[in-house]
Amino acid sequence: MKAQSLQDRMLAALMPEMHDRSIESGPPEKWQQRKSALMRDRLVSAAIDRLVECGYPGLTTAAVASACEVSRGAMHHHFQTRLELVSAVVDHVVYHRMRTFLADYFEAVARRRADEPMIELACDAHWRSVQTRDYAAWVELAVAARTDGELAAIFEPAARRYDAVWTSEMIEAFPQWREDWDNLKLAHDFTSAIHMGMLLNAPVFGAGERLERLRRFAARTMQRLSEER
Repeated sequence: MKAQSLQDRMLAALMPEMHDRSIESGPPEKWQQRKSALMRDRLVSAAIDRLVECGYPGLTTAAVASACEVSRGAMHHHFQTRLELVSAVVDHVVYHRMRTFLADYFEAVARRRADEPMIELACDAHWRSVQTRDYAAWVELAVAARTDGELAAIFEPAARRYDAVWTSEMIEAFPQWREDWDNLKLAHDFTSAIHMGMLLNAPVFGAGERLERLRRFAARTMQRLSEER
């Protein structure tokens, strides 16, 4: 399967409505609808900024309205409650986290040298993806969902959907692992866990050789797993 087809398939499986909107072409049927969609996107983007900068407690409709310089009424036209806004943020972060990784990964594959291991390419692309704004928002949501039941009810189903789509559809990206699905899942789980741990420990480890050695170790471990299956 070609890279673009695989990306479209995975993103459509993850968030069908959001993916459909992202690939729409041609002029909108009505300018007002387009204007409303642009404002909604602006509010969600500001909410993500607020989440990354101030944590989940700082993500409120009032704060987002102030950041976008819109009235409370305009804010409530798009998101009547904080949870509606949070739900839109979760969907955005889940979708764009996947899209960013896939675009980076397949670009790396296109530039790949003949002797360059595919698994290490995937690990490197995943490490780059966890250093993005969307992933920072993902971490804030994941941490807050541990103690906030209302957030957990929104975040956890989205996170499980992300995980299910990732692990099932990546079989298409690594057909050589179709007979060893359990190891593919193990590789994904290990990489996700260690990269989040590296990110959270970066203030202690520093951004230098200690973190880089750990990153290379993780990539080599995944490569050995693929060779020993």
